[in-house]
Amino acid sequence: MENSYSYEVSSITIPSLTLESGKTLQNVQLAYERTGNKGGPVILICHALTGTHIVKGTSEDRGWWDGLIGPRSYIDTNRYNVIAFNVLGGCEGSTGPASNRSDTGERYGPDFPHITIRDMVHAQYEALQQLSIDHIEAVIGGSLGGMQALEWGAEYPSFIKKVFALAVSPALNDYGIAFNHIGITAIEGDPDFQKGYYPEGATLKGLEIARMVGMVTYRTQELFDQRFQRQRTNEQYNVESYLDYQGKKLGKRFDPNSYLTLLKAMNTHDIGRGRGGTEKVAESYQCELISISYEGDLIYSPQYLKEFTEGVPKGEHYFIPTAFGHDGFLVEFGKWGGIISSHLTNLRVQRVVTG
Repeated sequence: MENSYSYEVSSITIPSLTLESGKTLQNVQLAYERTGNKGGPVILICHALTGTHIVKGTSEDRGWWDGLIGPRSYIDTNRYNVIAFNVLGGCEGSTGPASNRSDTGERYGPDFPHITIRDMVHAQYEALQQLSIDHIEAVIGGSLGGMQALEWGAEYPSFIKKVFALAVSPALNDYGIAFNHIGITAIEGDPDFQKGYYPEGATLKGLEIARMVGMVTYRTQELFDQRFQRQRTNEQYNVESYLDYQGKKLGKRFDPNSYLTLLKAMNTHDIGRGRGGTEKVAESYQCELISISYEGDLIYSPQYLKEFTEGVPKGEHYFIPTAFGHDGFLVEFGKWGGIISSHLTNLRVQRVVTG
């Protein structure tokens, strides 16, 4: 196997992309990061709601999964070629509401069409074709990325060998839709939102509140209590300061219309939709499915993912004890990174963390 290590951040243009809604986008841009052994098996990484395509990054600016990906790491870039796209509808270089239309040069804004998880996957498939990649060894993703990973296995089973779905479920439940609704209402109800026609680069309090709501669902009560212990600084509880900080931090870098677009896309997630239900999809799932759930995940029930995976002919589920809840897929790589590396190399995994 050729071993030529490289690192590249670039973008690909899809001339035309027809969405599930029937609408067509022209000259779709997908930003991507590509790293590792360019002659090795390809691994596709799918990012979460506010993530980006920068999964490995550089020594000066590390990516969000740097602790999982690298030379001799759990996803060994000496062996594998790792690609990640910024999702369709995102705001980090891919076509989305903050992008300019190719026909008029004006920003899409709230006129950007409704998209689904399947639209994201179709866009990535087209981009991979343009990169002359006709097969991928595995797709790996957590949360919104896990939704994409599961869809990859259902939509393009002959294109992919293994699916790693982390901190996700086969369909977003009503509890998850409810929390998304709070975030959507906070953004759309902000007077500065102006029905989506806010000035370019505007920061909205509604987006900050939506982010705060999300942060509460991502981690556990145990972790909040351990970290903040009802302590105050300048008459404000530290947990309040933390949420304010996280809200403002995201508000400075993320487009509100893009956040809405991705939340609404998450609501469409149901791999059984139009396929006879999730049980039928599980029974006919052709790829090897390795799923990982995290203790205390408020939205994505570990039991739901476990039951689905057990219905897949080549499915194996793991349960990770953690105080981080849903965010477990972003931290504590030592607890579960070995599951990824072992299944990639077809070694037997010690089941001390399974449930």
